[in-house]
Amino acid sequence: MEERIQKILSRMGIASRRKAEEMIREGRVTVNGQIATLGMKADPDRDHIKVDGKLLIRPEPKAYIIMNKPKGVLTTLEDPEGRPTVKELLKGVKFRVYPVGRLDFNSEGLLIFTNDGELAYRLIHPKFKVPKTYLVKVKGIVEEKKLDLLRKGIKLEEGITAPADIKKVFMPKTKNNTWLEITIYEGKKRQIRRMFEKIRHPVLKLKRIRIDGIELGRLEPGQWRYLTPTEVKRLKASVGL
Repeated sequence: MEERIQKILSRMGIASRRKAEEMIREGRVTVNGQIATLGMKADPDRDHIKVDGKLLIRPEPKAYIIMNKPKGVLTTLEDPEGRPTVKELLKGVKFRVYPVGRLDFNSEGLLIFTNDGELAYRLIHPKFKVPKTYLVKVKGIVEEKKLDLLRKGIKLEEGITAPADIKKVFMPKTKNNTWLEITIYEGKKRQIRRMFEKIRHPVLKLKRIRIDGIELGRLEPGQWRYLTPTEVKRLKASVGL
């Protein structure tokens, strides 16, 4: 069955749909020897589709993984500086998978990996408003009026953030700092850290604990597991797949 080239590349785990469109614009994709254009359709079972001169083979089975990313590990598969990466923690995974979104070097917690490009695209894109929940420790005692600024949306360099859900969390031995649970519905670079810097309460610890109902659970730092069919079905349904 024919479908758009960018959708084929995304479904086969080559790249997200947005990245696939870039690859087509750059002339890196051909169909039966002809340079592909945006809007072109093909049948992956019949046509010869090449990316950077390499013929696409039939897609690997879809894989869906969650990991508890430790602090001090990069959310990337390779690092030219030789720093630890999440790829080193994915031992035993039989398929080529990619991280969905990022957690910065000093953050930890739930990270999703998949070779399902369409799902990855939708989980990241802000228009789908996928909730991502974090446990955050910030410096000092935060007043509610300051949290209200974040709940309404606060101005960063690239614009105003979407409203966030925030509540205080009781933790022992935190007399001089504040623990919070915050849910955001977008994914600007270092967003939560920058939000709290704006209200002068820098983040001391940041851990993602939930993505759209998928819980980190009892995974220890560095551990990973495959998502259950029910969890995959839930994620897909939430973004219209």
